[in-house]
Amino acid sequence: MINILDKQIADKIAAGEVIERPVSIIKELVENSIDAGADSIVIEIKKGGKAYIRVTDNGSGISWEDTKKAFLRHATSKISKVSDLDSIETLGFRGEALASIAAVTRTELLTKRREDKIGSRVIVHGGEIISNQPVGCPDGTTFIITDLFYNTPARLKFMKSDAAESSLIIDLVSQLALAYKNVSFRLINNGNVLFATSGDGNRLNIISRVFSNIDTKNLVSLKYESDGLSIEGYISTPAMSRTGKNGQIFFVNGRVVNSKVIEKGISEGYRERLFDGRHPVVFLFLNVNSSDLDVNIHPNKREVRFDHENEIEEFISTAVKNALGTKEAIVRAANIFKESIGESKTSQVKEEQVFIKNIMSTNRGPEKKLSPAIFDSEIIETPNEPKQITEIPEEIEEEKDFIHIQEPFIKPFEFDNLIVLGVLFNTYIMAVDEDNFYLFDQHAAHERIFYEKLISEYDREEKVSQPILMPILLNVSTSSRISEESWLAPLRNMGFVIDNFGQNSYRISEIPTFMGLQEGETFVKDFTDNLDKHQDLKNTVVIDKLIMKSCKSAVKAHDHLKDEEISALMQDLKTCINPFSCPHGRPTFIKLSNYEIERLFKRV
Repeated sequence: MINILDKQIADKIAAGEVIERPVSIIKELVENSIDAGADSIVIEIKKGGKAYIRVTDNGSGISWEDTKKAFLRHATSKISKVSDLDSIETLGFRGEALASIAAVTRTELLTKRREDKIGSRVIVHGGEIISNQPVGCPDGTTFIITDLFYNTPARLKFMKSDAAESSLIIDLVSQLALAYKNVSFRLINNGNVLFATSGDGNRLNIISRVFSNIDTKNLVSLKYESDGLSIEGYISTPAMSRTGKNGQIFFVNGRVVNSKVIEKGISEGYRERLFDGRHPVVFLFLNVNSSDLDVNIHPNKREVRFDHENEIEEFISTAVKNALGTKEAIVRAANIFKESIGESKTSQVKEEQVFIKNIMSTNRGPEKKLSPAIFDSEIIETPNEPKQITEIPEEIEEEKDFIHIQEPFIKPFEFDNLIVLGVLFNTYIMAVDEDNFYLFDQHAAHERIFYEKLISEYDREEKVSQPILMPILLNVSTSSRISEESWLAPLRNMGFVIDNFGQNSYRISEIPTFMGLQEGETFVKDFTDNLDKHQDLKNTVVIDKLIMKSCKSAVKAHDHLKDEEISALMQDLKTCINPFSCPHGRPTFIKLSNYEIERLFKRV
C-alpha cells in the first residue's frame, strides 16, 4: 500500500537532508545574509548552537508580503526558471533552507527593508507559523533559532559535544570571513567574542586575526589570470607545511568547496617543493564562468563539478608554480632555526650564534673532477612562463582594534643579481645580493640540474644513443619479465638500446648520450628495481619518480669544486625550470636577510 505523506512528515524528512547539525543552520542563514547584500553580519551561539543561534545582518531585508512565503518549501528569490540553474551566481537558490530550519526548531524572524517604515516579526514552531505581526526593528534581518531538533529527539543523539559543534561553526565562519573580505563578521560564543573582522578588504589581516596559528610571514601572495579564469589568495612557502590537508581552504565563486581537482592542481604545483607526506597551507579563491560550474550536486552545495577539470587543474598548478618562483617564496634561514629548534628562545640564539661563526670560516678539501656534460646547460629549455608581479596596494588606514598587515609586494627571483663569495665546508656556496645572504647546497642544486636534464632528454622526440664497449647485463624478476612491454618502451624512448638475452635477462648495448657508463647502469637498474606492475609506466608522473630516485651522479657534500665549476653550477641552476628545490623537495638554497643578520648582532 502506498501512502501520501502529510506535510509535517515530508518537511521533517526534507529538513534531514539540509540540516544535519547547528553548523548547517548557520551556513544557510549567513549565505542568505551575503546574498541579501549585507556588509555586517553577527553570529551568536550557545551550547554549540544546539540551544541558541542568532544571525543578524544589515542586508536588504524581507517585505511583509514575502514573509508569508519565506518558510514555504521551494520558495526562493534566487531563481525563477530552469535556465537559471545553468548560471547560478548566488550562494543559496534551492528554497529549502528556511523551510528545513523551521521544521525542526523554534524560529523567530525579525526583518525590515530600508524603504519600509515598519518591519515584521514571524514566529514558527516545527514548521507551523504561530504569528506574523508588524514590529519596529532595525534595517536588515535577524534569525533567532532555539531548541534544535526539539520535535525529532532521535536526531539529538547524533550531535557531538558542545565544544565539537562550536568548533565546526568557528571553522565555517572563519572560512566565510576569508571569502567575503569586504564583509565584517563577528562571532560570539556563550557571550564571548571569539573574533571580529573589519571588512576592510585585506585578506592577510583576516588570516592574521582568524587563523592565529598561521605565520603570515611564511605566506606568499598568489594572483593569476588566463583564458577567462582568475585566481588569487595566499599559499605557504616550503618552509611552512603540515602532515595533513587541514590547512587548505578553497573557494569557487565565493563558495567554500571541497574539490579533488583543486587538490590535484595544488599537489602538482608543489611537486618537488615539499617532502612526500607534507602538505602546504593554502587559501585559494578561484573564479570561473558560472556556466562552466555545477554547484547543484548535493543539498549542502559543498561539492562542485567543473566542466573542464583538466584545464582547471593545469591553471591552478601554473598559478602555484608562478607564486613559488618569486623571491618572497625562498626559504628563510630564520624559519629553519624555528622549525628545527623550536623549544626555547635560548636554544635559538645559540644556534644563530653557531651559524654566524660558521659563516666566518671556509674549509677546502680534496678535489673531485666533474663531468663537463653535467654542466652543459644547453640541453634545458626554460619555458616562457609568465612572471607574477603585482603592485603594492595603497596603504590602508589603521582602524581602532585592528592590526593591519601590508600585503606583500611580489617579484621574481633574479639569479643575475647574485655575487658568489666562496664555499662553506666544501658544501654550501655563499652568495649575496643587495638585501640578502644566500647559502646554496651544492648537492641539492646539482641533483636538480641532473634531474631536469634527464627529464628534458626523456621528453625529446629524437633520442641519441652512444654505443658502449662492454654491454650491461640486466636481470629482472619474473613479474617484470612478463610485463616487459610496459617498461621496455620508456627505456628505449630515453635512448637505451636493450634486447632480450635469456629468460629474465636483457642486454644493453647503447645508452643515452647524456649519461656516463656508470650513470646509465645505475639508472637502468634503479629503474627496474622500482617497477610496480600496478603502475602505468607511460604516465609521466611515474617516470619522474623513477628518474628522481636515480639522480645519484650529482656532486656530494664535501666534494671540492673549482671556481669555474661553481660558476657553471650556478649558471645551470639558473636555467632550471624549478631552481628552488631538489627533486626530493629539499631547498637548493636558503636566504638570510640583512635585517635578520642585524638582529642577530643586536643592531636592531
